[in-house]
Amino acid sequence: MKLLTFAASSSSQSINKHLATYAASLVTYADIDVLDINDFEMPLYSSDRENESGIPSLAQEFLDRIAQADAIIISFAEHNGSYTAAYKNLFDWASRINPKVYQNKPMVLLATSPGPGGANTVLTAAVNSAPYFAGNVKASLSIPSFYDNFDVDTWQLTNTELRQQLQTTMTTLQ
Repeated sequence: MKLLTFAASSSSQSINKHLATYAASLVTYADIDVLDINDFEMPLYSSDRENESGIPSLAQEFLDRIAQADAIIISFAEHNGSYTAAYKNLFDWASRINPKVYQNKPMVLLATSPGPGGANTVLTAAVNSAPYFAGNVKASLSIPSFYDNFDVDTWQLTNTELRQQLQTTMTTLQ
């Protein structure tokens, strides 16, 4: 199985990238492709820009990476209760090529934050909207209080209950 994993965040210190990569490592039978959305930085989407310059080739490259995967893990950072601007822009450009951005791939959607909310607001929005974009969401999980529950030195969830929930969540991709 080829597993595409990424954080919907452009932060070089993204805790969601830590979570997405850790979650992918739990799928021991998978070939893991870790995508960095910083490699897909494009001008802000607008219909005027699209009409003047066309769609950037990076949007197609993003869709190609999804097409090459058998399954997808995305961990969402939350900015003011919503998607990060970087992810939303990438998604908007890609959806101009193919509105079925997720291409019917089985998906696990995750989110985390330093606080007790665990970015649950954006995760709920992502889970609810994914089917409109051909996302086959198998499971989702929010990890609250990241730094209290994840040891970045050992790359492990230290909270036993959350670790078990994540392991169960990842089995939905089999």
